[in-house]
Order: sequence, then C-alpha cells, then structure tokens
Amino acid sequence: MEMKFNKNIQIAGANINSESHTFIIAEAGVNHNGDIGIAKQMIDAASETGVDAVKFQTFRTENLILRDIEKAPYQKTTTGKTETQYDMLRRLEISREQTAELMDYCRKRNIVFLSTPFEKSSLDELADLEVPAYKVAATDITNIQFLRQVAEKGKPIILSAGMCYLEEVERALTTIYAINRDVILLQCTANYPIRDEEANINVVRTFQETFDVLVGYSDHSQGVGAAPYAVAAGAKVIEKHFTLDRHMAGPDHKASVTPKELKQLVDDIRRVEKYLGDGIKMPTRSEQMTRKSLQKCLVASRGIRQGETFCADNIVAKRTNGIGISALYYDDVLGRTADQNYELDDIIRAD
Repeated sequence: MEMKFNKNIQIAGANINSESHTFIIAEAGVNHNGDIGIAKQMIDAASETGVDAVKFQTFRTENLILRDIEKAPYQKTTTGKTETQYDMLRRLEISREQTAELMDYCRKRNIVFLSTPFEKSSLDELADLEVPAYKVAATDITNIQFLRQVAEKGKPIILSAGMCYLEEVERALTTIYAINRDVILLQCTANYPIRDEEANINVVRTFQETFDVLVGYSDHSQGVGAAPYAVAAGAKVIEKHFTLDRHMAGPDHKASVTPKELKQLVDDIRRVEKYLGDGIKMPTRSEQMTRKSLQKCLVASRGIRQGETFCADNIVAKRTNGIGISALYYDDVLGRTADQNYELDDIIRAD
C-alpha cells in the first residue's frame, strides 16, 4: 500500500516541513515526580532554553498496567527493585485538573504544551482539553486499537518507533493512514540512557526512504548527545528528556539533560541548521569576491597575432580578478580566431 502522509504539519501554529526549523520538544515526562510545583518550574526552565514545546505524560495507572508487573530493567536501576511498576506510576500521575493548569501555565510562558496519552481515558482527557497534537510512545507502536483511537481524534500524531521492527512500523503507519495523514515518525531507542552505538541515527534515513512521511528523533543518549546529528540526517522533530536535577528520585532523571544542557542542545541544533543551508549550490555572498580573486580566466601564454587560431599552445588560465573569459569555457575558445593582437598575459576577451 502506497502511503503519502502530509508533508506540512501544523502544531499550535508552528509549521513543520522540510524547509522549517527543527521542532524541539523538551520531554518533562514524569520528571516532575507528581508535584505540580516542580512541573511548573520545568515549564519555566524549558521556556528559557528556546525549545518549541514541553511535553508531559498523561495516564491513569489502573487503565495502563496490571498491579503486579515488575519495573523495566532501567527503572529498577534508578528507583529500586521492591516497588511495583504500578505503585511507581501511581505516584507520578497528573490529574485532569493539573493538566489543565499546566496547559494554562504554558500559554502564559508562550511555549507549546504537549502530552503523551498512554490509554484511552487519558487520550480522551487530552482531547477534551484540546491539546494541539498527540505523542504516541514507543510502548504503543504495536497497540493497533489505541493507534486507531488516537488517529480518530483528528490531530497531528508524533509517533515514536522504539523497541520495534520495521515491519511493525509499517503496520502502525498503515493503521493510522486509513484515518489520519498528519504523522511525524520518530526514530527512538527505548532505553534510559542508551549507549552511543544504540542511537542508530541512520534509521532516520531508512524511514525517509521507506515511508513518505516527516521524520524525527527521540533522543535517549547521554548529554546533548545524538540529537544535533539526527538533524543533519533529516530529523524535523527532536525530543529530549530533561530534568531540573539528575539527582532527584525517579525513573528518568539520570538519563535526562539539565536545563543548561538543554539550552546547549537547542543552540547546537540551530547551528546545525545553519550549517545545512538551503541545498541550493551557488556562491555565497562572502564567496563572490573570493571567486573573483581566486578563479581563473584565459590569457595569452605568448604573443598572438590577429587572425591566429586560439590553441593549447597560446592560451592558459591565470587569476585575473574575474576579468575575461572563465577557464570553464576553455574548450569553447579553442579553434576560434583572435580578433586582435595579444601580448604575453593579455586577457582574452569575448567577441
């Protein structure tokens, strides 16, 4: 099935397309530790770094997970082994009222509010609150029923492709495409943090070549890490976990960047965008004078009499400050007849 997803997607007034700047999402996730005050401090910190959006996670634990499920391996490392994943998540929930409060706070700080719903009740809450887009976590890329539910809300979808095979990505995209064509597909390696060799930025290009869809990168590498390199590979959306303090208790703090590092990430990405340019090959403004000084034009390599034929023995390329016939047209000049006398190093003139 050939799929052609929309290539210009709007999220809260921001256009995301091949020509736009990279849309950068500061992933607050659950690093607020269930404290609305910390969540607001995170919004403050994110708004000062230059990111486009700050993203939280919305879930109702009883609808998300069975009560006796163990934590993921990285969660055991960061929060201990005795507590269940259910109990940990219960402590990290944000209520509907708190979500509305955070959305309002984001508006005041002029930053886009986003959140990841993890089951239908949280999806419906976010829909009622009119979030501008939905992030679908890697945990749900194989959750076909939920993908349909998200797609039916009619908002842009940022789909994280972690923990999965390419065939599963295709199945997810096919499911969404039947309903909604505003999709941005993110390469992701779903561990916290990942080793450098697990970043696999080349998957961004694989997604571009395989699916007709906007692509991005959800970065779980340490520090500023892989994200700026993903932009060079074509990512138009970047997501990065951040925290106010990596020493805080909680599952994701240790794998998150500090506000200072987040600001560095934004600066690096904006610099990469400048490096990338517009893809049109032509001399830059600063090259124009250099071009005149350094590129060569044709001159007489010896005396040439009027009526004599230009040949390899009587013309050569030298720097002339851009005056005369470019050496690019050497073959065009060969065989022509001189319409005047030339002395050694005289510039060959066009007819």
